Amino acid sequence: MNRLWQEHLDTAFPSGLRGAEPAGIDMVLLDATAAGCVSTWLSNGGALDRERHRILRDCIADLDLFLQLLDDAAELGYIRRLRQLARLVSESGPHPTD
Repeated sequence: MNRLWQEHLDTAFPSGLRGAEPAGIDMVLLDATAAGCVSTWLSNGGALDRERHRILRDCIADLDLFLQLLDDAAELGYIRRLRQLARLVSESGPHPTD
């Protein structure tokens, strides 16, 4: 997980995705939201509150949709990695009740 996160941090956001909003999804905002939840999870020792879990599930659904619309290899790699990170965090540990 830490290696994958570091790889994500070390990779520049694909320039072709800046301003891209296929299917009404703002990719810059989606990236920031999903990465923010992953960062929070890492900072909190593997814990997210209920709202962030919900947000992350929504992000995964949007990433799944977005992946169907891409054909650039670098963009696909970036989005697949972000989705993998989001999925790992979403599926880890107990889900909060508060």
